[in-house]
Amino acid sequence: MKHKILRLIIIIVIAIFALAGGYFAYAYLTYYRLDDNLILNVDGKGDHSSVNLNKDYTLASFNTGFGAYSDDYTFFMDGGKESWAFSKEAVYNNLAGGFDAINAVNPDFYFLQELDLDGTRSYHVNEAEYYKKLLGSTGKSYSTVFAQNYDSPFLLYPLTQPHGKNKAGIMTVSNYDITKSIRRSLPVEEGFSKFYDLDRCYSKSYINIEGTDKKLVLYNVHLSAYTTDPGTAEEQITVLNEDMISEYEAGNYCIAGGDMNKDLLGDSSTYFKKLNNGANWAKPFPKELLDSSLTITAPFNEANPIPTCRNVDAPYTVDTFVLTIDGFITTANVSITETNVINASFKYSDHNPVYIKFRLN
Repeated sequence: MKHKILRLIIIIVIAIFALAGGYFAYAYLTYYRLDDNLILNVDGKGDHSSVNLNKDYTLASFNTGFGAYSDDYTFFMDGGKESWAFSKEAVYNNLAGGFDAINAVNPDFYFLQELDLDGTRSYHVNEAEYYKKLLGSTGKSYSTVFAQNYDSPFLLYPLTQPHGKNKAGIMTVSNYDITKSIRRSLPVEEGFSKFYDLDRCYSKSYINIEGTDKKLVLYNVHLSAYTTDPGTAEEQITVLNEDMISEYEAGNYCIAGGDMNKDLLGDSSTYFKKLNNGANWAKPFPKELLDSSLTITAPFNEANPIPTCRNVDAPYTVDTFVLTIDGFITTANVSITETNVINASFKYSDHNPVYIKFRLN
């Protein structure tokens, strides 16, 4: 009898190891990265064929949090509980609410991050297509470009509600015709962490400038937050810096914007008076890595400081650690006339939308 029980235990242990080994093999074998310098499809046309020099434009950026992060949402990778949005209805409500918040400033251009194409966590809502539907309600016409930066194998964790298989990316929207768009790959860490980090990239989209042979180049960016090697995040910024300087030296006008995943204020707790509570991912943005021809802008009004991001280890309260990690980088031939945060009180995402008003000199 003892031998039978021992044999059964051995069989169970072997089966567990076999299943675990099979799963890790599946994860490794299905992992891939998209090619660098990938030409992206431009969908649709804007109301205008080109932008003008010395005219004011508005660009808004928003990390949508894959439509899950209402103000009472927490996330398991950040010390919280949830791994899926609360419901499919919640996904639609959060996307629509975020869209309404952005449109308070009537943007000419939008940078959107964390839009799912097909995700277990977001009930398989094609969020990019839903945003296009929302854009259609404005009565305007747009060029749109989507760049994939996440296509995970089926993640079994947490066991009570596996995060599943998810495909997502970033989308650039322009009321002016995008003539070409390119996906540029960014350095990522090797090792196991690559399975839960994104296939980091940025997209660069070109728009004609009336009466010149120069271009407005828009960089939609979503940099890494969690890196065991700080050098990886620095390499990402170096790649972006070199690309923007190359375009600037060619006479083009460049604006990068999005989720930088670095504290753009250096130490946001100084401004928002909220304790860090061990959120060790919020490192200061290394401004010294940027060329002198580039300026980084944190959307911030000292008289009425509004953060761009919150910690998601617990539901949002007045005591939640908040910071500014969403912002913009511009070349010297671009003037920013206004910048701020759209205060959505984190009702629709763990980020608030941000915007700049700018002109091309």
